[in-house]
Amino acid sequence: MQTQFATASQADMFHLMTEHPLGALVRMGADGLQADHIPFELVPPSADAPCGLLRAHVGRANPVWQAGDAQVLVLFQGASGYVSPLLYDVEAAGGRVVPTWNYTVVHAHGRLRAIDDPAWILAQMTRLTRRHEDAHAGWKVEDAPPEFIDRIVRTTVGIEIAIDRLEAKFKMSQNRTAADRARVLAAME
Repeated sequence: MQTQFATASQADMFHLMTEHPLGALVRMGADGLQADHIPFELVPPSADAPCGLLRAHVGRANPVWQAGDAQVLVLFQGASGYVSPLLYDVEAAGGRVVPTWNYTVVHAHGRLRAIDDPAWILAQMTRLTRRHEDAHAGWKVEDAPPEFIDRIVRTTVGIEIAIDRLEAKFKMSQNRTAADRARVLAAME
């Protein structure tokens, strides 16, 4: 990853991954590179997983879980937006300005492990639902009929990725003057 806008702050990376949990899981499939968009739960670092864990679940029909112990990459994208050169002090730059794109992104590298344990899957579904429903009406997994949830759990497989390495780039006009950054920020708000 290009280093000019790279960040080494694990706290900043975890914040982005938590606030933007829909990750693009990239893996090598039978027909080449494959990408699956999956909402992930981030588990903080521990003695067993020094860089943390990513947990999710997918339908049994999704072949991603069959990539057991495969090296994968999960991309999390945060805020982004087009930056017009008109937001810069064009005169001070002697007209030497071009459009660009500001963005925040985290790349999480690790190995995928499939988990075929109904209790694990139900607990993961419940945590993920609780996290996202708390901001809304508050629907709970327990609100659905138990036989329906049992059927859903049986047709689902859990996945867990032990993160080996994190990389991030937060390109937010840091290479511009304070006045340019203020104009870009105002335009993006």
